[in-house]
This record gives sequence, C-alpha cells and structure tokens, in this order.
Amino acid sequence: MKAARLYSRHDLRVEEVPCPEPQAGEVLIRVRAVGICGSDVHYFQDGGIGSDKVTGPHELGHEFAGQIVALGAGVEGPPLGTPVAVEPAINCGHCEFCLAGHPNLCPHILFVSMPPTRGSLREFIAHPARLVFPLPDELSFADGAMLEPLGVALHSVNLAKLKPGDTVAVLGCGPIGLLILQVARLGGARRVYATDLVPERLAMAGRLGADGVCQANLADPVAWIEELTGGRGVDVVFEAAWAAETVAQAVAIARPGGRVIVAGIPSLQDTLTFPASTARRKGLTLKLVRRMKHTYPRAMALVQQGLVDVRSLITHRFPLAEAAAAFALVEARADGVIKALVEM
Repeated sequence: MKAARLYSRHDLRVEEVPCPEPQAGEVLIRVRAVGICGSDVHYFQDGGIGSDKVTGPHELGHEFAGQIVALGAGVEGPPLGTPVAVEPAINCGHCEFCLAGHPNLCPHILFVSMPPTRGSLREFIAHPARLVFPLPDELSFADGAMLEPLGVALHSVNLAKLKPGDTVAVLGCGPIGLLILQVARLGGARRVYATDLVPERLAMAGRLGADGVCQANLADPVAWIEELTGGRGVDVVFEAAWAAETVAQAVAIARPGGRVIVAGIPSLQDTLTFPASTARRKGLTLKLVRRMKHTYPRAMALVQQGLVDVRSLITHRFPLAEAAAAFALVEARADGVIKALVEM
C-alpha cells in the first residue's frame, strides 16, 4: 500500500509500505479522507511538538474516515464496507482516568499520528473496533474526517460551561476556531467576536455567525473588544491560535470572573505566557483543552441535522500523491486555505 511518510522537517515522501493485518479486537479500514490538522503541520514544519519528535519515517494524520474491509479476531462488526469515522485516541480503558470518564487524560494513551503510533496518511490502517463510528448515509467520508476537529470544539465549549446569553471571543479562526464559533452559537452565546490574521478566515467567521471580526495584524484586538463591550470584556475567550501573543490577549479580553479556554497547540515555543497580575485580579478561570471525550455521536448528529457546517471549511482537496503539496499549502496559509483534505 502507499503511505505519505515524514522523514524530517519538510521531507514528506509517498512510498510503498506493507499493509497491516487487523489484530484481535481491531478492524482494518480502507482510508478514504484525511484532514490536515495544525498539529500535523507542526510536525511537518518543526519536526515535533514539545517533547514529541519525529525521529524516522512516520505517517501523520489523525482526522480520518474510511471503510471497514476486514475484521480481526473476536470482532463481530461493523459489517464489511461500512463507512466509519474514527476516534484516533486509543485509551487503555482501565486506568483511574478512563474509569472516571476521562479517556482523553489516560496516561497510557496512544494517539494516531503521534510518534511512535503511525498515522492515517496511508491507504489502510488497523484500529480498535470500539473506536470506530458508522457514518449515516447523509454523511460523506469528508464529513467523517471533520468529526474529529468538531469533537475538539465540542469539548472546548463543554469546558467553558457556556451559558445562554454569554458573550464570547474566538482568537484564531482556523478550523477549530470556526467550529468553536458555531458550537458556541448553538450553546446560546449572545455575541461572538472573532480575530485572526487571514482575511479569508475572518470572512468565513462572518458567514458562520460572528457578530464582528478583527484582523489582528491591522488592529489591536484587545482595544477592539474593549470598545465593543464598553470596557467590560467578554464572558468566555477561546484561544485557538497559540501565537506568541494570543494567550495574553485572551487574559486581557476576558471580563472579571471570566473563563479562558486554551485550545491552541504551540509550535517551537512550549511556554504559556500571560500577565499573572491581570489574571489574578480578575479572578479568571483558565482551562487547557486536551483533545476531546465522548463527542462522536453528538458531533455526527449536529452535522447530520445541519446544525454545524463542516463542509464549508474544506477549501482544498488533494490526492495522496500530492500530500506534500497539501502540507506546504496549509503551512503557508496560502490561497485562502482553511481545511485541506487528502482523499484516497
């Protein structure tokens, strides 16, 4: 089978590798669609995220959907040919945190695409049957690949304990930020303000329900929010960029007693920096997002019922043979890209 393998920074090669066999409790999936996540781009651009480094040929890609083509021992379904979305985090299921309902915090977790666990940018992947979710007829493979980032958005809004009538700011309008924007609207946000550096992403934020947008390299987002809110700030800030300045902006934008939810993933800089005195005097609650948990059925229903638009976020599609070009496009944020998809 063919796979896109990262050898080192910016060195992504499509080559032949052996096809896996499903083990006991696993299914074999013919991969059909893979979304390129910002975390994938960190590996492509920097060779790693924090202490997680690529040290040899490695497949990226954890936002994916495909078809069941074989069942491992002890697996009775789904039937062969079933289209499925896939939860990429393989938790142990029996540790303290899994048993408490927090599989995303499992210390033994294996995450598809995070070294050494191979990712989905290959034609076939074996995966635990308990972590695949059959797609309804209305959802395409591309829709299925978008359920993972939507799950992160759902988990982020859950952590915020959003209440009807709250005001919200979303800093960073990549796919996660744009999905958070939509989920916050569904959760009852009265006003949602969005910032980014890329005009096309801000235009999309406006189409998806933002009440106002700010291009952060042309205007001061903190002053902008203060003017819009009469100096009060907003109830909840979602930081979905992790630029050098956005966490500090989130602390400045939040109202006294407000909540700051940090969903962004750092690049080479692995330090969160903000004015402690401001956060302390405001009595802010800060939470960091660790992927997601128990979100796939809800995410699927929201897309199926047309309550969340994932399709508009897919702006570019590539075959597996052009995976390197897809990564380069997303890294450069060129051509108005929001979500690039590799299809097989």
